[in-house]
Amino acid sequence: MRELELLAPAGNHDIAVQAILHGADAVYMGASSHGARRNAANSIDDIRRTVDFAHIYRAKVYVTVNTIIYENELKDVEKLITDLYRAGVDAIIVQDMAILRMDIPPVQLHASTQCDIRTPQKARFLQDVGFSQLVLPRELTLGEIRQMSEAVDVPLECFIHGALCVSYSGRCHASAALCGRSANRGECAQICRLPFTLTDASGKTISRDKHLLSLRDFNTSDILADLVDAGASSFKIEGRLKEAAYVKNVVGAYRRILDSIISGNPGEYRRSSFGTSEIEFDPQLEKSFNRGFTHYFLTDRRPLSISSPLTPKALGEPIEDPGKLNNGDGISYFDKKGNYCGALVNGLKGGRIITSNHVDIPRGTRLYRTFDRVWDKKMSAETAVRKLKVAFSLDNAGVTATDERGCRVRLPLDVTLEPARKEMDYSPIFAKLGNTPYTMASFESAIDKSIFIPAGQLTQLRRALIDELDKANATTYPFKKRAKENKDATYMTESLTYRDNVANSLARRFYTEHGVKEIEPALETSEYKSNGDVRLMTTRHCILREIGMCKKEKGAGQFKEPLRLNSGKFSFTLRFNCRDCEMQVLKN
Repeated sequence: MRELELLAPAGNHDIAVQAILHGADAVYMGASSHGARRNAANSIDDIRRTVDFAHIYRAKVYVTVNTIIYENELKDVEKLITDLYRAGVDAIIVQDMAILRMDIPPVQLHASTQCDIRTPQKARFLQDVGFSQLVLPRELTLGEIRQMSEAVDVPLECFIHGALCVSYSGRCHASAALCGRSANRGECAQICRLPFTLTDASGKTISRDKHLLSLRDFNTSDILADLVDAGASSFKIEGRLKEAAYVKNVVGAYRRILDSIISGNPGEYRRSSFGTSEIEFDPQLEKSFNRGFTHYFLTDRRPLSISSPLTPKALGEPIEDPGKLNNGDGISYFDKKGNYCGALVNGLKGGRIITSNHVDIPRGTRLYRTFDRVWDKKMSAETAVRKLKVAFSLDNAGVTATDERGCRVRLPLDVTLEPARKEMDYSPIFAKLGNTPYTMASFESAIDKSIFIPAGQLTQLRRALIDELDKANATTYPFKKRAKENKDATYMTESLTYRDNVANSLARRFYTEHGVKEIEPALETSEYKSNGDVRLMTTRHCILREIGMCKKEKGAGQFKEPLRLNSGKFSFTLRFNCRDCEMQVLKN
């Protein structure tokens, strides 16, 4: 059976715990440095605490060390990975191939989406050099994911929910080139969320002050079964900078969907961790931060709309009945000029909304709830527990405990058996598992019901059994080691450009040993020298297609190229690769 993994983001230890309690099979979190979200870093001690908690349920902990690495940082990163291995993490998510030339323990390596794995050939190469899991780009179609699956044997990890980067990950140099803050170093300035004016070569304004590079949020909840069928095995929720309430809600929603897929295909799929989550709310994806939803390119190569041009902020939950709003709720809407507006609800009067800023919202305006006061209060409390099923078996010689992880322990019944005054039922004593991660699935007793055993002694025995189960799980946890590198694997091309992000001597050595002859330094390095146009982004999102001016479509508007995007001090030239349906954003 193929294992299916729900992979959740965790900005810190506490959020990781909530993700696991609400049903995550694995979490990914940043290390103390070199993670692609610099503001989501964690100490080794916090990561170790997360590992200890996750492994109770055989849930995995992946740590991101997925930025490019400068020459003077190689030894520090080598030590960091060694420390992470000793903390018990299950895998390191990486971008820089220098890590394959470091002196590190045999921890598993996952190829980050920053590796830009767009072809089956690259997927196969990364598998051959020792990566145990591949994080695919968000831009792929279901058909392309299927092709990847047919090319490799390792699990494929796909994003299923959350924010979308407009550029191929690892191929965005806008922030580095224009702000000195590299996305490949975890410092993205999110230039793509700015409002831009689009003009053609004659100076004609095609679109003014719209967020033309800002995408809606990914949501695959209604097509998750198609992703499973295409060959994906790990389903990744974006959001290491998101708060706990977001992670709880989104994990809870996808846990239900994935469980339904697994139960509907017995003998074909199984879950990759153990324990059942009991969630005290009804997950609703529209309640959490979103800019509107899209399948992106999964199901349709030419979707009608994948961007959020009017605002990069949260749209929230569509409100059909204003009467269901609560005092203190936050709402948003667009005014007649298309401006994004927000307000707090102070009450309702005569069917009209009274806002904190006393704005009169015209009837018929489409409303969205961006803050639900009642929901927020509910989500700020403890909202889930996760329990492992354990079966107890009692006989004259001892007690056996067997849990769903496959751990089995037995302790002797070292007590004096005496006649009982009434028939005895000892199952309630073993069912009292309190705040432990266990719940009693069954209890069998081969002891005659006329035999009396002191409750206190059985209580001590139950506690000892639980301690032994914990020890058995810790000693039998199935750590997997890194696969061997095939030294004869040949890279797909003989030359690399700055867009391939080679920033140190170890990465250059890796590529050279795999057949690459020419290597241009990464844009972020002092060795990089520009020799013409700098391609800041490569994206499948095409502005022309989005605004109804696709050059492949009949009746598309006419314009004189090149087109330019302008936003304050930022100015870009657009180049269109219509053969591959890609748009390139160049620095002017």
